[in-house]
Amino acid sequence: MIRTYICHIRAALAVLLTLGFASGLCSAADMPDHMDIVTKNSGPPSKVQIAHTNVVALNDIKFSIYADALETYKRNLLAQHPVILALFSSEGGRLILYRPGNEPLTAEPPTVNYQILKAIAHSSMAIFQLVGPSLADPANQAWRGPMASYRTTNQTALDSLDALDISNEVRDNLRNILHGNLKFMDACLKKGSFTYEDLKQYTQEVKPFLAKNIWWDADLQVKHWMKVVKEWKDMLGQDWEKTYGVTNSLYVTRQHNILYSVLAQFFGKEALNTRLFLFETSSFTTTPNQMLEVLTRTVADRSVGEVFFGNYYLMDYELMGGAARKAIEDEDNKLGLQVFLPPLVPFHSNEWPWKTDPSQGEGPATLEQIK
Repeated sequence: MIRTYICHIRAALAVLLTLGFASGLCSAADMPDHMDIVTKNSGPPSKVQIAHTNVVALNDIKFSIYADALETYKRNLLAQHPVILALFSSEGGRLILYRPGNEPLTAEPPTVNYQILKAIAHSSMAIFQLVGPSLADPANQAWRGPMASYRTTNQTALDSLDALDISNEVRDNLRNILHGNLKFMDACLKKGSFTYEDLKQYTQEVKPFLAKNIWWDADLQVKHWMKVVKEWKDMLGQDWEKTYGVTNSLYVTRQHNILYSVLAQFFGKEALNTRLFLFETSSFTTTPNQMLEVLTRTVADRSVGEVFFGNYYLMDYELMGGAARKAIEDEDNKLGLQVFLPPLVPFHSNEWPWKTDPSQGEGPATLEQIK
């Protein structure tokens, strides 16, 4: 692939050179005006521009080299190590076990009750999103149509509760949430407006029911995945000690990430940031191949750190970060700014990959602590 890429570059250069030598054969007068945007330029590049292009080409070609190597590293990793991917999904998570010499094993998701509890909990959050943009101008009736439609969806869900296979306690709690939703929307539609105070009163009325719902949903999800991971650990036996675990997270789901926390109970502290990873992504859903590629690059680059710099975990961090830290300190001193940087920590760390120091914050830390 690399050889082909270089050949293409050489061929392109040959064409450009040929065109350059033949420029005298075709003058601007021979072409229509609409070709000006294609043919006119500011003159030949300078020696500095040519040199810059020649050097930066190293970085461009590097990506092709990296891509080829990554495929090899990924095959080697999966041939030698079990890997557990714990991915976000609307069904309560998707866990996949890769074992050397075996087809990937995908676990069953939590029961459908997880989706039921989550859907009704989110129904109240959706009402906030429905009215939020119109709070400053509720007289503008743009919200009325979407709210009337959403009210119908809530009513249909309420009418369906009796047919669900759930306990009476859970059913009553779900009913209270939906009743609260309908009560608020009916008042808004009847009055033709709403205020922030109306919204706040509604949210406080449904809050205790939402809290119960959140607890039941989390309990259901955790129990399910704890059972799955225990079974997989027992099945892998001694191979567990060389197993990698990976989950992904948006920033807002990083703190106390559920799937990562479940995996951590079985991997143990020594595996944190060593064999168990939490990768921040830009989307709730990430494909298995994307996660495997990030894992492979992370593990493979550790050998780069060891070979070049003598530290196996160096490449887990921004390579220029240490030098940039010194540069920031120098610039702070020049500008009269107080240096504001976290303390240096070892490249090899088994800390949780989220905030853990209570002295660095204030206020409640759990839903139950919010008054």
